[in-house]
Amino acid sequence: MTTAPAAVLAVDKRAQRNILIAVLTALIAVIAAVSGLNVAQQDLARSLGATQGAVLWIINAYTLALAALLMPIGAIGDRFGRKPLLLGGLAIFGTANTVAAFANGPEMMIAARILGGTGAAMIMPVTLSVITSSFPPEDRGRAIGIWSGFAGSGGMIGLFVSAFMVDVLSWRWTFLLPVLLAVVGFAFTLRFVPNSAERQSHRFDTAGSLLSALAIGGLVLGIQEGPERGWGSTVAIAGLIVGAVALIGFVMVELRSEAPLFDLREFRDRGLACGSVTLLIIFGAMFGSLLVLFPFFQAVLGWSALGSAAGILPMAAMMMPMSTVAPRVATRLGSRLTIAVGVGVFALGLVVLALGASVEGGYLSVLPGLLLFGLGLGLAMTPSTTLITETLPAHKQGVASALNDTTRELGGAIGVALLGSVFSSGFRTSMRPALQDLPREIAEPASEGIGRAFDVAARAGDDAPRIIDAAKHALVDGWVRSMWAGAAFGVAALLYVILRGPRSSREAIVVEVPAEATS
Repeated sequence: MTTAPAAVLAVDKRAQRNILIAVLTALIAVIAAVSGLNVAQQDLARSLGATQGAVLWIINAYTLALAALLMPIGAIGDRFGRKPLLLGGLAIFGTANTVAAFANGPEMMIAARILGGTGAAMIMPVTLSVITSSFPPEDRGRAIGIWSGFAGSGGMIGLFVSAFMVDVLSWRWTFLLPVLLAVVGFAFTLRFVPNSAERQSHRFDTAGSLLSALAIGGLVLGIQEGPERGWGSTVAIAGLIVGAVALIGFVMVELRSEAPLFDLREFRDRGLACGSVTLLIIFGAMFGSLLVLFPFFQAVLGWSALGSAAGILPMAAMMMPMSTVAPRVATRLGSRLTIAVGVGVFALGLVVLALGASVEGGYLSVLPGLLLFGLGLGLAMTPSTTLITETLPAHKQGVASALNDTTRELGGAIGVALLGSVFSSGFRTSMRPALQDLPREIAEPASEGIGRAFDVAARAGDDAPRIIDAAKHALVDGWVRSMWAGAAFGVAALLYVILRGPRSSREAIVVEVPAEATS
């Protein structure tokens, strides 16, 4: 039994705007912190005396903590209050990033990143559940569209600002943006965000919460470590085993529980299943496909970190407005057709990238694909998110938001692992015949990656230009293979939406947004 107090709906447009400023500022802070340090890996290694393994832990510890804690913390927000959870998360997040900025060793940095990921898990699902619980139905679709646009492009904003800081100041300044955003988000949340909670008479699902954290955390850990350490490494195998066992336990506990953290039978709803599967696949393809974009800009085109970050802004310029327009499109076409068109355009963008990317063509060879990529992603994200949040009841909006975020995080980890493996294999396959007549001590390390190839070339004398040219073409060859793999994922998502998407009768309920709400 649930006794939910009446939610205070924000009808006034100024109140809605202030709520959006609060939650979007907090959201950008969280997402920017995911990708911001990617442009500073070498600087981190030199400044902190960190090994490559330690640098990877610095990058991944944040994502690991975030992904593992999303579901249980989302449920806590539903039960005990979303506003206090958001304020606490912003305080922890801002403190953790401040500590990271002054870290004097890899251990301190990793601890700060884990704490930051914990704070982020308190923030991210609440930002969406605040919208779904405080905006009236006629304004909710457009607000979710804006949220989706910033959720998709926040990482690019973080990369751009971080690249500027690395190029002009130092890697320590990359934490300035998250801290400032946390402070602004805290102030706006305290002043303008209404509190909401769904008082429930049943006990909190502690067992389900712990098992969900172990399941997602273990799987993400194994997926992250597999490509780096090898799929046969102890860490990768242990993570995958723990994750799989915990996932089985989670399913068993939730199916038997009278008040589960998340009722898995909800996936019988075609809308919830379609939204979740779509986000899982397209975010996997997106993160995996963009994995090589920065090396392409920097190693092949010779751009700086800042220039490379600017190179992905056209994609964000397509994605963000399309995310806002998507509710209106879904009202006219239905969510099923809107998602199908978005996923189709997204897959087409990957095909265009695969067909067009080249060393000689430079940036213009990838720009059309990036534009299509962003257009399709923006069109598919918003109705997919809406299907998830509208399917689950009001007292489960924190869990709904956490499910939405978890599918994105898990999809990204899987995409990076799978498409990254395809890329690495393609790079090696292309490099070996190109360098087969060189000594083994040169050819083998040069085939491990473009960074190693450039290091080897610096000591290879007259063979240096040949090694560098081979590495650039091998990078593009490997990337093209990963694009085709990403396109295959996109086609799989498209077929699923066509065959198993929500029926027309449900589409009108889920995405109905009056025209004046999107004007």
